[in-house]
Amino acid sequence: MIVNKISLIHFKNHSEKSFEFSPQINCFVGNNGAGKTNVLDAIHYLSVGKSFLGNTDVSNILFGEDFFSIESEIHDGEKENIIRIQQPKDHKKTIKKNNKTYERIADHVGFLPSVIISPYDSNLISDSGESRRKFLDSMISQTDAEYLFSIIQYQKVLKQRNALLKYFQKNRTFDADSLEIYDEPIMRFSDIIFEKRKTFVTHLTPVVQEFYRIISGAQETVAVEYDSDLRETPLPELLKNNLSKDRQLSYTSAGIHKDDLLFTMNGRLIKKTGSQGQQKSFLISLKLAQIKRIKELTGKNPILLLDDIFDKLDDDRVSQLIQLMNQENFGQMFITDTHRERTENVVKRINEKSKIFEI
Repeated sequence: MIVNKISLIHFKNHSEKSFEFSPQINCFVGNNGAGKTNVLDAIHYLSVGKSFLGNTDVSNILFGEDFFSIESEIHDGEKENIIRIQQPKDHKKTIKKNNKTYERIADHVGFLPSVIISPYDSNLISDSGESRRKFLDSMISQTDAEYLFSIIQYQKVLKQRNALLKYFQKNRTFDADSLEIYDEPIMRFSDIIFEKRKTFVTHLTPVVQEFYRIISGAQETVAVEYDSDLRETPLPELLKNNLSKDRQLSYTSAGIHKDDLLFTMNGRLIKKTGSQGQQKSFLISLKLAQIKRIKELTGKNPILLLDDIFDKLDDDRVSQLIQLMNQENFGQMFITDTHRERTENVVKRINEKSKIFEI
């Protein structure tokens, strides 16, 4: 997959901006606040239809304007495709592929798979399980349409079940039959999600371990472990055992929405025992493994978005990372940095066909 060009209108701080890209390495350089990461975010929109920064769609409209538009030409290995994303201030977002509007935005996910490496990756180690679940869901959703559909449906049913529990508590009433209406779809979608998560992580772990060995040259043993209540207890039993607690809390307290990923080194949580360098090496290994798994499962090279990695890694490690990606033929890269000379020194010696854009 190659993004040939992109045009932005009223997107974040860019009134109008267009780029024609190299099929290999592309760098956006400029001062902090110039909008480098915003261009990366626009490319991320082309992949999954939303911001990687967590912003709402409407908040990404340039101040004082009524809409934003992102249009791109993407080569899928056979033909050129035009992807257009439009977000009016007062209407829902639309995504079109070759002038045909997707009925569901979820149907677009997977066309242009992507992986981002950014300063926010450290949150995967330090934050709660929610950030790791989102990361896991994002990885699998780009490779498995059934998984994405199941996640969306599960979240809808879970929201309805929680709303009913809140209603019961507020009105000091309870109807077991009404609650059970939601238990069946929750169990059905949970089974699909649980099995797919378990399988994905099982295949991901050895790839993470191999990249960690290459990057760090160290002897530590790292692992990614899938932690779920369903490993020990079937969901019907979980729901039954936690019913009293759910009524008291007014939300569903157990299930696959509480799953987590455990990142370990030598059998202990890496956030507790790993040095800053070890944690950085692990996170890069995790992202490289994500790239490789997406490529293996879809047959597509995901685009790579590398945001401000020079500020988090030393130049030698950045050079090693980009060199490794280039050697593995991982796909088209987009990099942001504040120093043009530093960027040129690294990327030009790796790939002469790289392009550097001043922002």
